Amino acid sequence: MKSVTIYTDGACSGNPGPGGYGVILRYNGTEKELNGGFRNTTNNRMELMGAIMGLEALKESCEVTIITDSQYLVNAVEKGWAAKWKSRGWMRGKGEKALNPDLWDRLLTLISKHKVHFEWVRGHQGHPENERCDTLAVKAASAPDLPEDIRR
Repeated sequence: MKSVTIYTDGACSGNPGPGGYGVILRYNGTEKELNGGFRNTTNNRMELMGAIMGLEALKESCEVTIITDSQYLVNAVEKGWAAKWKSRGWMRGKGEKALNPDLWDRLLTLISKHKVHFEWVRGHQGHPENERCDTLAVKAASAPDLPEDIRR
Protein backbone atom coordinates (compact mmCIF):
# COMPACT_ATOMS: atom_id res chain seq x y z
CA MET A 1 0.00 0.00 0.00
CA LYS A 2 1.38 3.40 -1.00
CA SER A 3 2.03 5.91 1.77
CA VAL A 4 0.83 9.44 0.96
CA THR A 5 0.96 12.63 3.00
CA ILE A 6 -1.74 15.22 2.40
CA TYR A 7 -1.37 18.74 3.81
CA THR A 8 -4.53 20.85 3.84
CA ASP A 9 -5.81 24.24 4.88
CA GLY A 10 -8.98 26.24 4.46
CA ALA A 11 -9.50 30.00 4.39
CA CYS A 12 -12.49 32.27 4.41
CA SER A 13 -12.79 36.04 4.03
CA GLY A 14 -15.64 36.61 6.43
CA ASN A 15 -17.40 33.62 7.90
CA PRO A 16 -19.49 33.06 5.86
CA GLY A 17 -17.91 34.66 2.85
CA PRO A 18 -15.72 33.75 -0.09
CA GLY A 19 -13.50 30.83 0.86
CA GLY A 20 -10.92 28.46 -0.48
CA TYR A 21 -8.94 25.35 0.25
CA GLY A 22 -5.34 24.45 -0.46
CA VAL A 23 -3.86 20.96 -0.67
CA ILE A 24 -0.42 19.46 -1.12
CA LEU A 25 -0.19 15.74 -1.89
CA ARG A 26 3.22 14.18 -1.35
CA TYR A 27 4.18 10.70 -2.48
CA ASN A 28 7.67 9.29 -2.89
CA GLY A 29 9.30 12.71 -3.30
CA THR A 30 6.67 14.00 -5.76
CA GLU A 31 4.23 16.79 -4.91
CA LYS A 32 0.96 17.93 -6.42
CA GLU A 33 -0.89 21.09 -5.39
CA LEU A 34 -4.65 21.60 -5.57
CA ASN A 35 -6.89 24.49 -4.67
CA GLY A 36 -10.38 25.79 -5.25
CA GLY A 37 -12.96 28.03 -3.72
CA PHE A 38 -16.57 29.01 -3.30
CA ARG A 39 -18.42 32.32 -3.24
CA ASN A 40 -20.40 31.97 0.01
CA THR A 41 -19.02 29.39 2.41
CA THR A 42 -17.45 28.95 5.84
CA ASN A 43 -13.95 28.27 7.07
CA ASN A 44 -14.93 24.85 8.44
CA ARG A 45 -16.41 23.82 5.09
CA MET A 46 -13.17 24.78 3.38
CA GLU A 47 -11.13 22.79 5.93
CA LEU A 48 -13.30 19.77 5.09
CA MET A 49 -13.03 20.39 1.35
CA GLY A 50 -9.24 20.38 1.55
CA ALA A 51 -9.24 16.88 3.05
CA ILE A 52 -11.94 15.70 0.62
CA MET A 53 -10.17 16.99 -2.48
CA GLY A 54 -6.86 15.49 -1.34
CA LEU A 55 -8.43 12.07 -0.83
CA GLU A 56 -10.42 12.29 -4.07
CA ALA A 57 -7.17 12.86 -5.97
CA LEU A 58 -5.88 9.41 -4.97
CA LYS A 59 -6.28 6.77 -7.67
CA GLU A 60 -6.01 3.72 -5.38
CA SER A 61 -6.32 2.75 -1.74
CA CYS A 62 -3.43 4.26 0.23
CA GLU A 63 -2.08 4.73 3.70
CA VAL A 64 -2.68 8.44 4.23
CA THR A 65 -1.57 10.97 6.79
CA ILE A 66 -3.57 14.20 6.58
CA ILE A 67 -1.85 17.14 8.24
CA THR A 68 -4.08 20.13 9.00
CA ASP A 69 -4.38 23.07 11.36
CA SER A 70 -8.09 22.36 11.86
CA GLN A 71 -8.85 20.87 15.27
CA TYR A 72 -12.48 20.63 14.11
CA LEU A 73 -11.43 18.23 11.36
CA VAL A 74 -8.89 16.23 13.40
CA ASN A 75 -11.08 15.79 16.47
CA ALA A 76 -14.26 14.96 14.58
CA VAL A 77 -12.52 12.10 12.77
CA GLU A 78 -9.92 10.87 15.26
CA LYS A 79 -12.31 10.99 18.26
CA GLY A 80 -15.14 9.43 16.25
CA TRP A 81 -17.49 12.41 16.54
CA ALA A 82 -18.37 12.53 12.83
CA ALA A 83 -19.13 8.79 12.70
CA LYS A 84 -21.35 9.21 15.77
CA TRP A 85 -23.16 12.17 14.20
CA LYS A 86 -23.82 10.08 11.11
CA SER A 87 -25.12 7.13 13.16
CA ARG A 88 -27.55 9.54 14.87
CA GLY A 89 -28.92 10.89 11.57
CA TRP A 90 -26.54 13.87 11.65
CA MET A 91 -27.54 14.93 15.12
CA ARG A 92 -24.90 15.97 17.65
CA GLY A 93 -27.22 15.37 20.56
CA LYS A 94 -30.03 17.08 22.48
CA GLY A 95 -31.79 17.94 19.22
CA GLU A 96 -28.76 19.82 17.87
CA LYS A 97 -28.06 19.20 14.18
CA ALA A 98 -24.49 18.50 13.10
CA LEU A 99 -23.12 21.14 10.77
CA ASN A 100 -21.91 20.26 7.26
CA PRO A 101 -23.38 16.74 7.05
CA ASP A 102 -22.98 16.72 3.26
CA LEU A 103 -19.22 17.16 3.54
CA TRP A 104 -18.80 14.90 6.57
CA ASP A 105 -20.63 12.11 4.74
CA ARG A 106 -18.42 12.58 1.70
CA LEU A 107 -15.28 12.59 3.86
CA LEU A 108 -16.27 9.50 5.85
CA THR A 109 -16.95 7.60 2.61
CA LEU A 110 -13.48 8.53 1.31
CA ILE A 111 -11.81 7.63 4.60
CA SER A 112 -13.37 4.16 4.42
CA LYS A 113 -11.46 3.51 1.17
CA HIS A 114 -8.05 4.26 2.69
CA LYS A 115 -6.10 3.85 5.92
CA VAL A 116 -6.22 7.45 7.15
CA HIS A 117 -4.66 9.18 10.15
CA PHE A 118 -5.03 12.88 10.92
CA GLU A 119 -2.37 15.05 12.54
CA TRP A 120 -2.83 18.59 13.83
CA VAL A 121 -0.28 21.37 13.43
CA ARG A 122 -0.59 24.88 14.80
CA GLY A 123 -1.53 27.24 11.98
CA HIS A 124 0.45 30.32 11.01
CA GLN A 125 3.51 29.15 12.96
CA GLY A 126 5.92 28.70 10.07
CA HIS A 127 5.12 25.09 9.15
CA PRO A 128 6.20 25.24 5.45
CA GLU A 129 3.47 23.03 3.97
CA ASN A 130 0.75 24.55 6.14
CA GLU A 131 1.84 28.03 5.08
CA ARG A 132 1.84 26.97 1.41
CA CYS A 133 -1.64 25.46 1.75
CA ASP A 134 -2.83 28.69 3.37
CA THR A 135 -1.43 30.68 0.43
CA LEU A 136 -3.20 28.36 -2.03
CA ALA A 137 -6.47 28.65 -0.07
CA VAL A 138 -6.36 32.44 0.16
CA LYS A 139 -5.56 32.69 -3.55
CA ALA A 140 -8.53 30.46 -4.40
CA ALA A 141 -10.86 32.45 -2.12
CA SER A 142 -9.99 35.67 -3.94
CA ALA A 143 -10.52 34.29 -7.45
CA PRO A 144 -13.19 35.97 -9.59
CA ASP A 145 -16.46 34.20 -10.42
CA LEU A 146 -16.32 31.64 -7.62
CA PRO A 147 -19.10 29.02 -7.74
CA GLU A 148 -21.79 28.87 -5.07
CA ASP A 149 -21.21 26.40 -2.24
CA ILE A 150 -24.25 24.16 -2.53
CA ARG A 151 -25.15 22.74 0.88
CA ARG A 152 -27.34 19.68 1.06
